[in-house]
Amino acid sequence: MNKLIFKLFYYKAPFVILVLMVIFLSGCIPKVTIEQIPHETNKNPEIYFCPKEDCGKILESHINNANFSVYCAFYDLDLKNVINALSKKSKTVDVKLVMDNTNSDGQIKGEGIKIDDNGQLMHNKFCIIDGSIITSGSLNPTDNGNYRNKNNLVVIYSKALAENYNDEFNELWNGDFGEGDNSKYPTVFINDAKIENYFCPEDDCAAKVIDSIKNARKSIHFMTFSFTHEDIADALIKKSDLTIKGILDSTQASGRYSQLKRLKEFGINVKKDTNKYKMHHKVFIIDNQTVITGSFNPTLSGDTRNDENLLIIHDDKIADDFLKEFDDLWE
Repeated sequence: MNKLIFKLFYYKAPFVILVLMVIFLSGCIPKVTIEQIPHETNKNPEIYFCPKEDCGKILESHINNANFSVYCAFYDLDLKNVINALSKKSKTVDVKLVMDNTNSDGQIKGEGIKIDDNGQLMHNKFCIIDGSIITSGSLNPTDNGNYRNKNNLVVIYSKALAENYNDEFNELWNGDFGEGDNSKYPTVFINDAKIENYFCPEDDCAAKVIDSIKNARKSIHFMTFSFTHEDIADALIKKSDLTIKGILDSTQASGRYSQLKRLKEFGINVKKDTNKYKMHHKVFIIDNQTVITGSFNPTLSGDTRNDENLLIIHDDKIADDFLKEFDDLWE
């Protein structure tokens, strides 16, 4: 029997190979798609912490240095130097601004201004400069945001990430609030750093945070303005054997749906911030190696309704910078 099979294969092999080649060339075999992951060599990301550093001045500087375009989406804006920089630069380059209607008092007007007047919040805080630089983080460019509240500003030099943010901005500009396409480049490498980039609600930001928590092996530190998302709290509770510390803003932590009390009941070391102003970060630090930041608060509205952006930065040095900020607030 084995000899017979061998003879059949031996004599029929050329025919079998020919049939397979015809099938392959005819396109009957499904094409294998490989996700394109950009790898860029550029300046390293920069991290600033307000009010220790003048984040508004950094933002103003990047706007002033724009050569072609400045597109910004701000939940709130009243910082005079940033407003003046946008106004001045609009005379020489393409400047567009999207704001949430809850913080628009009608003083900022012009053809380059769009206001989100839908039910959800346009909660982003980002700018795209010349299609190659993005600024993000927790900072609303306001007097309180820059000079009083605890915030962070991230500056990243990347054409791929700028393309992601530009797609998101165009959705906002065209009135597609609370919806949109998935991030074009969810993963980007800049030098040796891996950066993930998502937008809520379309990219399910809570799931990305939960996945990062699940992958933690040693420690989790978090500092968030508002924390009401039960599933994210559950993920932390399941990791209670790790070193976990958390800081919540005192005003938000007293709210009805805050997870502060529940986390404490399960042994998570979490406390209220003692700063008399707002602790406005939206940050998770995983294993002192990965930082989650952006505009996304771990809340149900942040995940399912509001327009938000999320960055997951895998970089030891950046994680160390955020950990120092955490330690300052913890103490």
